[in-house]
Amino acid sequence: MSFDPLSSVVTALKREQLIPDVLPESFYPSGLFTIIFPSGKEVTIGEEVPLEDTGDEPDIVFTPMGVPDANTGEIQAGAAAQEATYTLVMLDPDAPSRDDPKFKSFRHWVITGLKAPAATSASTKNMAALKMKTATTPYRPPGPRPGSGLHRYTFFLFQEPVADAFAVPEGAPEYGAALEERRSWDGVAFGEKYGLKLVAANFFLVRSAPAET
Repeated sequence: MSFDPLSSVVTALKREQLIPDVLPESFYPSGLFTIIFPSGKEVTIGEEVPLEDTGDEPDIVFTPMGVPDANTGEIQAGAAAQEATYTLVMLDPDAPSRDDPKFKSFRHWVITGLKAPAATSASTKNMAALKMKTATTPYRPPGPRPGSGLHRYTFFLFQEPVADAFAVPEGAPEYGAALEERRSWDGVAFGEKYGLKLVAANFFLVRSAPAET
């Protein structure tokens, strides 16, 4: 039996109950992406990552995915896929804890306009997605409360409806950067509101420090 990396993503999401906690049972990815922190830590889906490795905004590495033709609906590859743009979000469904997720989900990061690097980037080994725009929600690193256990920091990658044209409207909740403004956010509903296509997901775990005594 051949290994199917897309099925393995679904298996990992179900193992940690992110399906159905934050993703619908019907979710199945059409692509893959990797999270790489400036510390050099490259995240394997579902692994536990030391808090100190997550302090700075990561890079995202993905392969251009097939893009549906606006007229026929057929999947296009090549130049059309290369020009597609993406929105990435990061959230914590376990805020303040998995046992008491009253602030589900805490919005850690929203950035639009991501693009795959030019094909020539392969020669320089720089395969990180190009960040063409300032983040809508600035990256806020994980900071689980002491004693709150494991947190499932989850990333969604959405394909934008029209390359280079999507932007979150000014004044939208996603511009709220204060702690209180990031609470109780629904990443799937956000995508549906703006016609974004959810194409991939990833996550890592961070363990909180012991509760203070």
